[in-house]
Amino acid sequence: MPNSAIVLVGRILLSIIFILSGFGKLTNIAGTAGYFASFNLPAPTAVAVIVGLIELIGGLAVLIGFQTRIAAYILALFSIASALVAHMGWADAMQLINFQKNLAIAGGFLVLGAYGPGAFALDARRG
Repeated sequence: MPNSAIVLVGRILLSIIFILSGFGKLTNIAGTAGYFASFNLPAPTAVAVIVGLIELIGGLAVLIGFQTRIAAYILALFSIASALVAHMGWADAMQLINFQKNLAIAGGFLVLGAYGPGAFALDARRG
């Protein structure tokens, strides 16, 4: 069984980017919707709210270890989808790096989903 303290640190590190990003999106819906409109996404305001909620709630769930496997799989899919939507301009080195970063994050979430949140999680306390 993996060291639960290390799994906790991994959960914290994976969750930070999603909590901050989701909060940022939800507190600036107009700006986020404008950014999403540049990708020709339908209903950019609704998409901004949905994406912000997925990031914030999913990040918090991973952080505290609540429904961790489900949240991890959702955030893995989300990370892959956002890479395919927003980071395909590989002629720009930063876009390629962001694409690869999203894939690496997805990999971390898949491992978390497969092996679970460790002992220091609400899921472990719930049995």
